[in-house]
Amino acid sequence: MTQMIFVNLPVSDLERSIAFYEAIGARKEPKFSNEAAAMMVLSETISVMLLTKPFYSTFTSKPIADAHQSSQVLLALSADSVEAVDATVEKAGAAGGVADPGPKQEMAGMMYGRSFEDPDGHHWEIMWMDAAAAHQGAAAFENAEA
Repeated sequence: MTQMIFVNLPVSDLERSIAFYEAIGARKEPKFSNEAAAMMVLSETISVMLLTKPFYSTFTSKPIADAHQSSQVLLALSADSVEAVDATVEKAGAAGGVADPGPKQEMAGMMYGRSFEDPDGHHWEIMWMDAAAAHQGAAAFENAEA
């Protein structure tokens, strides 16, 4: 079985969050959704689990952070093109998220990224990287800055 990732996010309004993630291209998986949680499929290997705060709290004894006030993680997804990066961020903004809460990332035509926050303040980065630069690794970016 291919390894998968399930990103679990606490949300204050499950229906609003479902609508938001559907607007940016996720698909709700009914087999793993109910009144306390919704599985939103981003790809064959990446899903976001939207959990109401009471349900989320059954998995941890720690207080739930207010993602509008603090940052614990930056979630990053790849995109197939610069245009796809822009389209995703624009969809997020139109669906009630915040477009570009972080700086736009432009690196010598080799990498391009933008960000958005969902309605609960969770910070997502969408990035595109040139295939040749990705193959070279960090050296490509270090050489571009020199």
